[in-house]
Amino acid sequence: MSDLRWNREFALEQTGGDQELLAELLGLLRNSSAGDLQKIEAGLSGGDAAQVAAAAHSIKGAAASLGVEGLRLAAHEIEKQGRENRLAEIDGSVLRDLVSQLGSLKADG
Repeated sequence: MSDLRWNREFALEQTGGDQELLAELLGLLRNSSAGDLQKIEAGLSGGDAAQVAAAAHSIKGAAASLGVEGLRLAAHEIEKQGRENRLAEIDGSVLRDLVSQLGSLKADG
């Protein structure tokens, strides 16, 4: 799941075809997701499932609004496990996938 799978056409539809607005929204997604990733990591370290779920939910929603399906799926998996208080199941591979998706977003955006 490490490919970004970004539906650029969908994202452009959301901005009414405004490339500059799209670039701005992608920048906001990158910045907010970086902060949310820190919250996920802190929640995992502190055993705070609600914090993990909330931060992953934030990433998921932002990614979905811009058609960034790979990132949305990675965040969804972490959110689900956080909501079910299954933090031990958020292993390194799931978190690495989220980090990889964010890295791909930076490279593609």
